[in-house]
Amino acid sequence: MSLKLGIVGLPNVGKSTLFNALTGANATVADFPFTTIDPNIAQVAIPDERLLKLGEIFHPEKLTPATIEFVDIAGLVKGASQGEGLGNRFLAHIREVDALVEVVRCFINPLIPHYTGEIDPTSDIEIVELELALADLETVVKRMSKLERTAQRDASGQKERQFLEKIHSYLEKGEPLRTLSFDSEEKLILKDCYLLTVKPVLYAVNVDEKAEAQNDPRVQIVNHLAQARGGKSVVICAKLEEEFVRLPPEEASLYRQEYGWKESGRNRLIKAGYELLDLITFYTVVGTEVRAWSIPRGTKAPQAAGKVHSDMEKGFIRAEVMTYQDLVSGGSLQMVREKGGLRIEGRDYEVKDGDILYFRFQT
Repeated sequence: MSLKLGIVGLPNVGKSTLFNALTGANATVADFPFTTIDPNIAQVAIPDERLLKLGEIFHPEKLTPATIEFVDIAGLVKGASQGEGLGNRFLAHIREVDALVEVVRCFINPLIPHYTGEIDPTSDIEIVELELALADLETVVKRMSKLERTAQRDASGQKERQFLEKIHSYLEKGEPLRTLSFDSEEKLILKDCYLLTVKPVLYAVNVDEKAEAQNDPRVQIVNHLAQARGGKSVVICAKLEEEFVRLPPEEASLYRQEYGWKESGRNRLIKAGYELLDLITFYTVVGTEVRAWSIPRGTKAPQAAGKVHSDMEKGFIRAEVMTYQDLVSGGSLQMVREKGGLRIEGRDYEVKDGDILYFRFQT
């Protein structure tokens, strides 16, 4: 199952434009709220220089990159937690994703009216965060109510209620729960509650076409707020990136240089989303295909094998492992073998980013 990043934000901040830039899709873009009603969904390849290098070494017929899934969710409005706008539908779609990309408008365009009437990234972020916190607050209150009877005679229920009371007081202030630390038991409770403000968030700072927009005070404000609220931020001009994604790579690179953008904002945002989900990449070489796979950091070898095929996890025997650096330094699989760089690892081996794995299993 692909991990999902949900693109959220107020209306008319550039969510669908960013979705198109990331995916090359043709989501409807317009200057009025709720253009997106049902979510647009697309899998996006992870930019991976290592995969290209492996292609040069193995010369496969097929190179297959790792992917993550982006979901373009309808614009949130003030009062969404009480049913305003698309209300409950919007919140339900957010519950289904693993992390959020919150688009924050820092561009000025008189032809595209801002939802509140002025460009104010601080206010925009506060509106979104408050609505998510209010939705979480309602969830916590309902759960506390259910625990009222059982908590009196059940020790675990009492502990859960105490924990819920703690996060209740935090949510009342409109603060996201992602800024707090939790122990293993508390994390299990949170997972069962499906709370929204626990989800990791990446702020996509949507600027205009001018390169100097990176020095705009509003951009610096978003960067500061992202850090304070336990998130990350990436500056991107969604409008330009949407145009560039439709051009040949060489032509897009030339235009990007003209605007002063040294690196693709699209690629930076995809990589940042990958890091936000705390994913790593391992590689397999099977027949005529070299393939990249994404897994959560800390995944053990049998579960990584299961990513390739469920039978591999069930019948896992061992994994033959070499590092990307050893392969590049040696230049070939044979040289890695001769230098003793191919290791045998068992069921407890924790896969590392950049590992090249050969799984041995029985059917």
